[in-house]
Amino acid sequence: MKKRGETVASIGGGPSGVTLASLLAMRGVNVTVFEDGKRPDLIVGESLVPAIVPILRRLGIEERVAAIGLHKPGVSFTMPGRERVNFDFRNVARCNLPTYAYNVPRPVFDDILDARATELGARRVTTRAKLERDGDSRLRLGEETLAQAPWLEGRQPDLLVDSTGRSRLFARLLAIPSATGPRRDVAHFAHFEGFDENEPRGQVIIGWLQAGWNWRIPLPGRLSVGVVMNKDDAARLGITPEERLENAIARDPVLADAGPGRRRVSEVATYTNYQLISARGFGPGWAMTGDAFGFVDPMLSPGLWLALHSAELLSEHLDDLGAYSRRMRRQLAAWMEMISHYYSGRIFAMYHRGAEFSRKHQHEISRRIQLHFDTQVACMACGARTSSLYGRAALKVFSSRAVWGKEAPSMAIR
Repeated sequence: MKKRGETVASIGGGPSGVTLASLLAMRGVNVTVFEDGKRPDLIVGESLVPAIVPILRRLGIEERVAAIGLHKPGVSFTMPGRERVNFDFRNVARCNLPTYAYNVPRPVFDDILDARATELGARRVTTRAKLERDGDSRLRLGEETLAQAPWLEGRQPDLLVDSTGRSRLFARLLAIPSATGPRRDVAHFAHFEGFDENEPRGQVIIGWLQAGWNWRIPLPGRLSVGVVMNKDDAARLGITPEERLENAIARDPVLADAGPGRRRVSEVATYTNYQLISARGFGPGWAMTGDAFGFVDPMLSPGLWLALHSAELLSEHLDDLGAYSRRMRRQLAAWMEMISHYYSGRIFAMYHRGAEFSRKHQHEISRRIQLHFDTQVACMACGARTSSLYGRAALKVFSSRAVWGKEAPSMAIR
């Protein structure tokens, strides 16, 4: 892949596939996206992190995204007893990130990514691509699919990319196993009117539930509300996704108080099988991007950034797929670790104790310590330093039981 003019085919037109197509087209690579055009009305991943903004700028589409989205100044967590911990994105200025992000209606956001790839010269074939195994670890486009891209002149692409998301087409065809995380959650979410507006405007609120957690993501004209919990706990709330979501909202005092006059204005979407990473992310003439490579968890909203970042990394490592795979694995592992601190309650115990310490010892040293760790955690949770060895080590030490006592279990998300 060291020479320009080589051919790449992205199987799937999700965010990672079309972003890769845009980046390669900008470099003059002949790239084709095979996508059947079928997408649900509701797609998880409506809240972006600040690290995604530089990618939007690189693609030249930030203004378009700003026009259809809502400015996101930060994230708040509501804890047992209604205590609220606020994360302000202004803290990430110290790690050279924009001090904001966006909340976006996903179908329109995805359309912007699609349109940009076409503008930059990527070709698109609206079809469900058929692939065939070529030996034990190789793949090739089926002849019928190949014929629908006449510009390839009947030749197989030099690189096939799996951008089929959770369908994980290549893994299924090649029987590639995956490693799964400890969570066995299900998410139900929908769009509502009649909820109180989040404060400040655009702020995402993540709430603690007795058996899981919930999100409130402001979108233009509506609010995305979702609950995440263990499948057994969710089943106790009702038979249908609609019953489970409504009962979860009604039984939580914070959610119920925020939406006494709520009205659901969309279907209820359901997502399962979080925390999965493919045992292999590349092979001879093929690679995986986005969720096809691995997906971690909706907590902290890393999914879209990982999808677009995987496209960036692959576009930079076409001649060294092993290096691409290693860098993606580091990112996925770092995010899994980061998220585990939230589920265990350690991150909240650290903040709770830190706030107490600052109140008791109001001097410059305590202020600087608090600012330093606020910045580290913010930069890690926003995508800038998630894989930083220093940040990961510091967070592990300062959120440990030895430092903060026995408080973490009471703040854990079961």
